[in-house]
Amino acid sequence: MKKLYTTAILLMLLGLSFSLYAQDSEEPTLSVSGSIDAYFRANLNTSNDPTSGETIAPGTSFANLPGFSLGMANIVGSYEGEKVGAVADLVFGPRGVDAVFASAAPLNIVNQLYVYWNVSDNVTLTMGNFNTFLGYEVISPSSNFNYSTSYMFSYGPFSHSGLKADISFGEGFSFMGAILNPTDATDFNPSGDYLGGAQLGYSNDAGGAWLNALFDDEFFQIDLTTGWDVSDALYLGLNATSASDNFVGGAIYAQVATSDALGLGIRGEYFQDKGLGLFAEDESVIDVTLSANYTVGSLTIIPEFRIDSFSQDIVVTGTELDTTTDVLVATDVAGSLSSFVLAAVYTF
Repeated sequence: MKKLYTTAILLMLLGLSFSLYAQDSEEPTLSVSGSIDAYFRANLNTSNDPTSGETIAPGTSFANLPGFSLGMANIVGSYEGEKVGAVADLVFGPRGVDAVFASAAPLNIVNQLYVYWNVSDNVTLTMGNFNTFLGYEVISPSSNFNYSTSYMFSYGPFSHSGLKADISFGEGFSFMGAILNPTDATDFNPSGDYLGGAQLGYSNDAGGAWLNALFDDEFFQIDLTTGWDVSDALYLGLNATSASDNFVGGAIYAQVATSDALGLGIRGEYFQDKGLGLFAEDESVIDVTLSANYTVGSLTIIPEFRIDSFSQDIVVTGTELDTTTDVLVATDVAGSLSSFVLAAVYTF
């Protein structure tokens, strides 16, 4: 099976090479990048035994396994020519499998797979499977300051398949319009329905702001993502989103560089369930995550403390076996879950 994956990847990249070489006036450039990560995770106020029946992790994506655990290996191969290019982004490991949950094996190693055409200096067309343009956080841990992820990221879209047009108006202003399969249906369209996507953006050397939308006849999500370098050492970010009949939320991100190697950051998020089914409707959670990033060459070490405080007592902190049913039942519950993560992320 490993040889089959390797052969398929090599044939894919070789095919892209010949195709792009034939169409582009310049010889395209191949680049390979990615990341590898692993982590240790422990609860501070509940059991760390998955068989205990107690709450093991927050209801968010990734960083949710007990003890020493695997993240993923992320390998991104791209060809870039004068006018056209292509990207193949492959993921291996638990984090990768969770990121492409709507794909069955062996397609669940494909995180992104798309081609693009620079029609002009100001217009780019992209077709294929690409990560979502909504939200502040991303799938790759190498691009997030916090290792664990927010509720808004976890229950917003991960990826899309479709056709999008990115248009630059100059002076930092941009627009993107897209027609997309249903959210996270990245291999094919299972229903014949389509979503519209749009983004208005402004950016400069200090940061940027993007207003995003995802919509069809029965659904609408609007999302604001912004981040700015307040000074050489201080960065502030904001994400706010509302998805019809699903959820609303907002998060503030603050990061300060104490040296070239060490940065400290905090994420404070409010998330309310409006029919998603994660909690009872209109219940909410506030999560506060304190993270440090210590960089040694291409390796980033991330110790992290996190507290999830819920509007009701839903964290199971004690159980006992019901001898009549042989089922574990909750004996103690709390309104918060505290945890510690130590992650290591290598980028190349």
